[in-house]
Amino acid sequence: MYVAFLQRLKRRRRLILLSQFVLLVLFFAIWEVAPRAHWINPVLTSYPSAIWTTFFELLGDPDNGILQHSWVTLQETIVGFTLSMLLGVGVAIMMWWWDFFYRVIDPFMVVANALPKIALVPIFYIWLGDVASIYAMAVAIAVFITILMVYSGFRETDANKVKLVRTLGANKWQILRKVVLPSNVPVMVAALKINVGLALVGVIVGEFQAAKAGLGYLIIFGSQVFQMTLVMTAVTMLAIISTIMYLAIMYLENTVMRHHR
Repeated sequence: MYVAFLQRLKRRRRLILLSQFVLLVLFFAIWEVAPRAHWINPVLTSYPSAIWTTFFELLGDPDNGILQHSWVTLQETIVGFTLSMLLGVGVAIMMWWWDFFYRVIDPFMVVANALPKIALVPIFYIWLGDVASIYAMAVAIAVFITILMVYSGFRETDANKVKLVRTLGANKWQILRKVVLPSNVPVMVAALKINVGLALVGVIVGEFQAAKAGLGYLIIFGSQVFQMTLVMTAVTMLAIISTIMYLAIMYLENTVMRHHR
């Protein structure tokens, strides 16, 4: 019975992967055929074969290559993502540790989280310049959801475990280190998965303002000169970067959760 159950699970996973592959192939096939058959305007949508050609043209450009722009965006995303996680977890720890601090800052956190972050782009650009403003946007978009997620996890830590270690004489630092943080590893991993996408959004929004390099710069430049193939190539590279970062986080999650158990 158990062997048959495992075989059914394997067949289900294969069917899911096959269905995803078929959907992807159909999407690209329709995208290729529709502009060429003039069902839709190719000037407005481009098509995969043109994107492929543009990719190799940009790949061979030593000064304005697609890999250079992709690396700039990836580097900015990693820095913004790391800063957001460190700052978010740090503030969440402070809110858990010091109830007075939580009560003071909580309404400001709610308002800041609800604020449309795109409104901050020109402010950050004036204050910080064209480079630092990109990192600031990544942090501004990602940090608040991190704080709220992690702090909620801290608050929902098993009260019986906290009482037990407190009864055994543990101080607040030991409770945090031995109970709260280990209990919230899944929450922090979930925050990582959300944060990486938000940080990438923040970087692209920041690059839209006045970047001199990066995929956001390519998208804005392509739209200004009405080169949709260039825009679609940059968007495709963004999708590839998102996929790579998602797979990296999934690998980290599997590794951490194996040790956490």
